[in-house]
Amino acid sequence: MITNCYTAESRAAYHPAVRIIALLLALAMAGSALAQPAGKRDGRERQMRQEDRERMREDIRDAYRDRERRERPERARQMTPEERDKLRRDIENANRDLRRR
Repeated sequence: MITNCYTAESRAAYHPAVRIIALLLALAMAGSALAQPAGKRDGRERQMRQEDRERMREDIRDAYRDRERRERPERARQMTPEERDKLRRDIENANRDLRRR
């Protein structure tokens, strides 16, 4: 048999304070929901035009592109095989000179 954590009676007997708190919470939430505007638009508000929406999208895309360029450093261009060979020889020569000292 499964028992309620408060009592072993057939009906759940909650503390009166918990019932009051739950009632007040439900009333407060219902009151705040009813206090919201009905969703009617004022005469001042207007629907955004298609051109305005497209312009806003472009502005946002440009902002993201600029941010990516600033955050991502430019990749170095790939070296030619001749440049890699010259760099390898220079490093080997520099290491050889260090060992001689």
